[in-house]
Amino acid sequence: MEGNQGKVLQVLGPVVDVQFESGKLPKIYDALTVENGGETQVLEVLKHLGDGAVRCITLATSEGLTRGMAVTATGGPIRVPVGEGTLGRMFNVLGEPIDGKGPIEAVGYNPIEKQAPGILERQSVDTPLHTGILSIDSMFPIGRGQREL
Repeated sequence: MEGNQGKVLQVLGPVVDVQFESGKLPKIYDALTVENGGETQVLEVLKHLGDGAVRCITLATSEGLTRGMAVTATGGPIRVPVGEGTLGRMFNVLGEPIDGKGPIEAVGYNPIEKQAPGILERQSVDTPLHTGILSIDSMFPIGRGQREL
């Protein structure tokens, strides 16, 4: 559905409804883009409303968004860089560097809406990570450095 065009139906704070042609709806968690005041804003699809409409959340301010603005479906979810090159770097929610250290040397890109690994797919860790909240530390211990295999 890349390049699929739609139009803004309504803006309610950070919630934006977008109308697409019937049968050409983007998937849930797909990214949409809209040109707003010379900047490209990203929306994420959260719900199909029916009649070719989707409900989205904007990942920036909704100031300047109006009814009838053109929206483009990207054909996939928002993806962020992963790998050794991301260690010690700072990113915004779109995976863009905000630390002024230049481009990212990423191994790949993963969607921000990804299923957490199952308990069998996680690495075992001997050292617990103490959150300082007694109920969490005792009932839901988290391993320091625990991540996917």
